[in-house]
Amino acid sequence: MISRILSNIFKIPDLRERIVFTLFILAIYRLGIFVTTPGVDKHIMADIMATKGSTTILGLFNMFSGGALEQLSIFALGIMPYISSSIIFSLLAVVVPQIGELQKEGDQGQKKITQYTRYGTVLLCLFQGLMMAKFLESLTGKAGEVVVQNPGWFFRVITVITLTTGTLFLMWLGEQIAERGIGNGISLLIFASIVARFPTMFAQLVKYLREEMIKPFHLAVFFLVIVVAFTVIVFVESSRRKIPIQYARRVAGGRTLQNSYLPLKINTSGVIPPIFASALLVFPATIGGFLNADWMGPLQRMLHSGGWLYELLYIVLIIFFAFFYTFVQFKTEDIAENLNKNGGYIPGFRPGKETVDYINKVLTKITFGGAIYLSAVCLIPDLLRNKMGLPFYMGGTSILIVVGVAMDTASQIESYLISNNYEGFSIGGKGSLVKSRSR
Repeated sequence: MISRILSNIFKIPDLRERIVFTLFILAIYRLGIFVTTPGVDKHIMADIMATKGSTTILGLFNMFSGGALEQLSIFALGIMPYISSSIIFSLLAVVVPQIGELQKEGDQGQKKITQYTRYGTVLLCLFQGLMMAKFLESLTGKAGEVVVQNPGWFFRVITVITLTTGTLFLMWLGEQIAERGIGNGISLLIFASIVARFPTMFAQLVKYLREEMIKPFHLAVFFLVIVVAFTVIVFVESSRRKIPIQYARRVAGGRTLQNSYLPLKINTSGVIPPIFASALLVFPATIGGFLNADWMGPLQRMLHSGGWLYELLYIVLIIFFAFFYTFVQFKTEDIAENLNKNGGYIPGFRPGKETVDYINKVLTKITFGGAIYLSAVCLIPDLLRNKMGLPFYMGGTSILIVVGVAMDTASQIESYLISNNYEGFSIGGKGSLVKSRSR
């Protein structure tokens, strides 16, 4: 079956070119991880990360950067500044009328917002790059070895320029995937970063098991939870709440009713809420670590992964972004208006305000369920990992991103196959391998 699907994929020239181009861009990204920032000793940094950073907030930062922080790569800031800038402008679109109007102008307005987001990314990179440079100057190894051989403003300026350029290059790579490749470029970069850390994590596990530093039972329980999480994610992400719709059509001899439905995803926001939440939580904790000031100590202790404040804020931010992103992207007024224009209606509800209110009511209920699901999937593996003392940073957020991005990319590939009359990811040609569920 897999060989048949691969054969179908490579029979479509456009799809084949997009997949090859995407893999090529991801390969460039992974190669860039091993290009070290000037003036630093990456071996000392690797030792520091191995002893102090694998399960802290730096471990999360290192995970999302694909190990670039550990390598002190030109991509050490990762794509997070761009994501943070996107968050800022998404929030500003709600409170600033001028930006909100740009969203309503279609493609032209979106291009302007994208341009502003890029400018914001540059500013964040300059700030975070300076903080990173100061942070690196303060790091020492076990025997007092310094990470930065010649600290000072020359090193800081070079580091800021290098890291800013690296992040802007990543942003460009993501945009190239979105335009000429397959899938969401930014999400795929994060996906590649997480997946690339799996071999290192498994090597750590084997080492700790041999040295009896972790219990096999704890590891078995954790992986059982991971399997359950995978199953739940696939089930929920492929589920739909179908709202029945009827269309009045003119036919010879009178009118007839055609039945259809409006499919609403249980988790409309996808992997955006945990990514946004992680970006916001990493930002202040990272600044606190970079400043290395005494007054930042309490904040760092409270915002470390596994701390009660960190977990509470994480849940609140996931729920907030789940609702925010869903209702920003899903315009119920536009849907109701389009239904009315095309002669469609929801049985039992009048066109206009009643239809809008009903769709909003249903969307609110399933979004709340989706937000609880996201919080549970992201939090429970993290809590277990911290409680069992497992020596790596892989939690629910990583699992959700990997599965969610993989399913989204597979869905886009399947759309290409079906539109070209080829069998997709199906069983016996009669349905999707990941079947859509409804209630």
